[in-house]
Amino acid sequence: MQDLNGVTRSDQTRALGLSTLAFTVCFAVWTIFSIIGVKIKQDLGLSETQFGLLVATPVLTGSLSRIFLGVWTDQVGGRIMLPLQMLLTAVSVWLLASVHTYAVFLMAALGLGLAGGSFIIGIAYVSRWFSAEQQGTALGIFGAGNVGAAVTNFAAPFLVIAFGWQETARIYAIVLVAMAVIFYLFSKTDPVVERNRKTGRKPVSAKDQLAPLKNLQVWRFATYYFFVFGGFVAFASFLPRYYVGAYGVSLAAAGVFAGMYSLPASVFRALGGWMADIWGARFVMYLTFLVSLAVLFIMSYPETTYIVQGIPHADGSENLIKFTFGIPLYVFVFLSVVLGFVMSLGKAAVYKHIPVYYPHHVGAVGGLVGMIGGLGGFVLPIAFGVLLDIFHVWSIVFMLMFILVAVSTIWMHLAIRRMERAKYPEMAADTSLSDVPESPLARPAQ
Repeated sequence: MQDLNGVTRSDQTRALGLSTLAFTVCFAVWTIFSIIGVKIKQDLGLSETQFGLLVATPVLTGSLSRIFLGVWTDQVGGRIMLPLQMLLTAVSVWLLASVHTYAVFLMAALGLGLAGGSFIIGIAYVSRWFSAEQQGTALGIFGAGNVGAAVTNFAAPFLVIAFGWQETARIYAIVLVAMAVIFYLFSKTDPVVERNRKTGRKPVSAKDQLAPLKNLQVWRFATYYFFVFGGFVAFASFLPRYYVGAYGVSLAAAGVFAGMYSLPASVFRALGGWMADIWGARFVMYLTFLVSLAVLFIMSYPETTYIVQGIPHADGSENLIKFTFGIPLYVFVFLSVVLGFVMSLGKAAVYKHIPVYYPHHVGAVGGLVGMIGGLGGFVLPIAFGVLLDIFHVWSIVFMLMFILVAVSTIWMHLAIRRMERAKYPEMAADTSLSDVPESPLARPAQ
């Protein structure tokens, strides 16, 4: 158990509040292509696959960088790493406004993607201010910074209309720099780094930090996060394009509808953390997966025209009865809100496990889980574009997600059943965890 002597409630509130605000700004930047990408697609005449690659490229950098940023944050602290990451990202966002070709857009998007690395920096920083009993709720509140995607979906379309997408990028860069300065000036060094400085104790080496990554359990958590977070990032980027293409709405309306998905998919993460603290992460994960399966099954149904052979007319001619079935816009928006809500709960439940099982490796383990989840946000938009170019059916996207959730649900259930048959009956009764540890490294802190 980590030592929190000397940490006051004010210190906890300061760390959590500043980190959540910074993460919100970073996430808004990270998903900026969901809006300006639509304009870029129109200007450059991009295919669906090219558009999918464009909106997914920032996610690649943000994902791959998480494991390294997590290790470095464990060593030097979030007060240094988070402002540094925001300043480096701001440079790429500012330069984005002067780009004119697709290839250079992709290069700029790689730099912009560093904004996604803010998540693991914040997780490692915030977790050090709270006890294990409080971490589910605290990290859930921090994770609600995903609402930055909703901020972009709601606000960016109007900025683009008023100023153009280039000026919108510059505005985002300025806000990012301001947030970096505010965080550094008002935050404090976390208690672990501060104690190491006073005692002269060296931080855990990168090799030791990465040791738990050999556990299958860590990769299973990462697979869950591939859907609840990677799917969230993918949908936040894809839904504006989907609403414009499938329902023919304006970009501003599409941004609002997509924001209605992103908002509950973000703010209720805090509720998911609280639920995981009270009822256990296993319960929350089952709830997330089962509801997602039901919602995605409905969303997967394509708009279909039926022709029924009726009773022939009196003159002997054919009586063909035609009717069309599809999901109305208002129903789809409602389903997306429900999906976003349960995905938000699931994101918090996954990260409830990490400080419990790996209290001294939060940065590395959380970085790997976040990296795999983030890669979902990279792979899925590209897969969406490829599937749309091949099949030309909008709902094929949701069919893919249904299969992904089904596989995750089956794997999780089989892992839990295997645990219950194993020789750790005391762990089987602990519903706050998702499955038995595969090695001594994974045992909860005593």
